[in-house]
Amino acid sequence: MTERVPGSSPRAALDDELAHLKDEILRMGDQIDSALVRAVTALRERDAQAAREIISHDTDINAQRFEVEERCLSLIATQQPAASDLRAIVAAMNMVNDLERMGDHAVGISKAVIRMQDDPPLEIPVEFTRIYDLVRTMLRDALLSYRDQDLKLARKVADLDNEIDVHYRKLFRDLLAVMANSPETSGAAVRLQFASHNLERIADRSTNLVERVIFLSSGEMEELNPEPDDSGLN
Repeated sequence: MTERVPGSSPRAALDDELAHLKDEILRMGDQIDSALVRAVTALRERDAQAAREIISHDTDINAQRFEVEERCLSLIATQQPAASDLRAIVAAMNMVNDLERMGDHAVGISKAVIRMQDDPPLEIPVEFTRIYDLVRTMLRDALLSYRDQDLKLARKVADLDNEIDVHYRKLFRDLLAVMANSPETSGAAVRLQFASHNLERIADRSTNLVERVIFLSSGEMEELNPEPDDSGLN
């Protein structure tokens, strides 16, 4: 943790710690974005070596999560944070968990790349690229909304998740059609669907991030994209 300069106030020391915590979250977010870009690039190029490197680096992301969580717990135990400070700490603990899980989803895409090595060629559908572009926008804008406490941007991020769901359903139908018309591509199509599912989960977790941004401001958790209620469906 940051050492307090002799004579500095406890408030100033806590502010420094909270600023450092925020920097750690943003730095981890940048690493997740990089892992996502490399994973999808490896998928497009069927680069198994690049995919293996992404998988091997996931332990670093896991370690960062635990370091941030330990810092948060230490702040709660030693700094007597006020209500707004406690919200910042709790939000950081939740966000670092979602970011770590996004790293797992990048690993999921990378594993799909490795399994595709013996599959016949399959062109990446346009819908997949649209999903990827939107997911990257969601992740980067979620981090910006956290950095700047931009609630308007946070809500825009959540709105994009609905658009991704539309593309995701269309991609699923398109891949089923590919498998029906060209059974020899079924393996690659299934793995591409698995990769797209991991992208869709990153979008969901980006929505979680902006929910924490709103929590920081209001003190209330707001579910921005609740799951539809299927209880009345047969």
